Amino acid sequence: MNLTNVPTALPPYTAVLDLSLNHISRLRAYWTPVRLSRLHSLLLSNNGLTFLSSEAFVNVTKLRYLDLSSNGLRQLDEYIFEPLEHLEVLLLFNNRIAQMDRTAFSGLSSLQRLYLSQNQISRFPLELVKERSRLQTLRLLDVSSNRIKELPLPELLALPAWINDGLYFHSNPLSCSCPLYDLVARWSLKDLSSASDFRDSHTCVIPGPRKDKLGVLDLDKVYLNCSEVKILKEAYLEQFLVLDCDTKQRDMVKTWTLPGNVSLSPGNEKALQREDGGLRLGPLTAEDSGVYTCYATGDSLNETLHVTVAVFNSTTAGGLENLKTAYTTLVACLFTVVMVVIYLYFTPCRCACCPGQSLEKSETKESLHSSTVSLSQAHRDTGPERVAGGGFPYRHVAFPGAKDQLEHNGRLNPIGEEDEEWQGDERERRRSDAESVSSDSPMVV
Repeated sequence: MNLTNVPTALPPYTAVLDLSLNHISRLRAYWTPVRLSRLHSLLLSNNGLTFLSSEAFVNVTKLRYLDLSSNGLRQLDEYIFEPLEHLEVLLLFNNRIAQMDRTAFSGLSSLQRLYLSQNQISRFPLELVKERSRLQTLRLLDVSSNRIKELPLPELLALPAWINDGLYFHSNPLSCSCPLYDLVARWSLKDLSSASDFRDSHTCVIPGPRKDKLGVLDLDKVYLNCSEVKILKEAYLEQFLVLDCDTKQRDMVKTWTLPGNVSLSPGNEKALQREDGGLRLGPLTAEDSGVYTCYATGDSLNETLHVTVAVFNSTTAGGLENLKTAYTTLVACLFTVVMVVIYLYFTPCRCACCPGQSLEKSETKESLHSSTVSLSQAHRDTGPERVAGGGFPYRHVAFPGAKDQLEHNGRLNPIGEEDEEWQGDERERRRSDAESVSSDSPMVV
C-alpha cells in the first residue's frame, strides 16, 4: 500500500501484522501507542528500513517471529532486542549490517533461529554460541555470505555436534588453512547439516595477487597437502580413555556396544557409561582396539555413531616420528659424504703431483669451504684454463638442495610468489602475500 508509517489504529487483539513491501524507512519508539499483547508475528521486510529505535519493541513484547530482512539496516545497537524475551525466530538477512554490538541479542532467552546472511559482517559472533555466554535455546545461526575472513576454529571445533549442526558460515572469504579444512572435514564426516547441505559453497581464498578461491575439502589434495581427517581415537597401553557420543540433538538416550557387537554389561569394570552418555575405558589393553558403537534415540531423531579405537604400545608408537627423523638425517648425511668423495677422487686432476707436471716450490695450501673449493696458484699453467691475473679457476661444489615443497599439514610454499635478487655478494629474498577478498553468494532459507 506504499505506506511510509505504521498505521496507528491497530486493534489490540492483532496477532499477525504484515507490513512488508512498503516504504517504512524508520521504526520509531512507540510506533504503536497501545500495547499489542497478542501480536506474535511482525513482518517488515522489503521496506528500505534504515533505523530501529532502542524502544521500538516495548509494546510488542510477546513477539515470537520478527522479519526485518531485505532492508538497509547498517548496525545493531546494544540491547536493541532485549524486550523480546519470547522471540523464537529473527530474520536479518540481506541488509547492510557491518557493526553488531556484543549485547545486541542479549535478553533473547527463547531465540532458536537467527539469520544474518548476506550482510557485511566481518566478525563471527562467537558470544552467541560459546559456553557461558551463548543463547541457551539457539540451534541455528546463519552468517553465510558475509565478509568474515577468520573463524575462531579451536572454539568451534570444541563445541558439541548439536550446536555445530546449526552453524552456517559458507560463502565467506575465509583464508585457506589446514585447521579450516580439519573443521569442515570433521563436520562432513559427522554429516552435520552445516557442512553437508552446502558442501560446494564451503570455499576459501588462496593468498596471492590473484585471490583465487578453492573448495575447503580439496585442501588435502592440492595446495596445502593437509592431513586426511579420520574419526580415530588413539591411546596407549594402561591408559584411560573417554569416548563421546557426540549427537546432533541434545538430551538423547544413549547406549553403547563394544567391538564385536558385544553389549555393555553393568558389571564390566573396564568399560563404564557415564552420566553424560560417554563411555569410559581403561586401563587399556591391546584387545580393546576396535569399533565402539553408540545408539542414540530422541523425540524426532535416531542416530548411530561409530568410534574406532587404536591401542598402541607406547614405546613403539612413541618412537615412530623419531625414527622417521633419524632415517631422513642418515640418508642426508650419506648423500653428502658420497658427493664429497666424488668431488675429491673423480674430478679432473689439477694438482702439481699429476703426471707430466712439475712441483713448484711456491705451492700454497688448498682451502676447503662448505660450498666452494678454491685451488690456489700451485703451478703456472699456459693452457686455456688459466685465468686473468695469473690465478687458477675455482670450482663450485653445489650440493643439490631439495626444492621447496608443500609441507605437511599447512605450511605454504607460495609458488609463483617468491623471487630472488642478487646484489654483489648478498642475496636478498623477497616475499609477497596479498590479502584475501570477499565473495558473496545467495542465501537459501
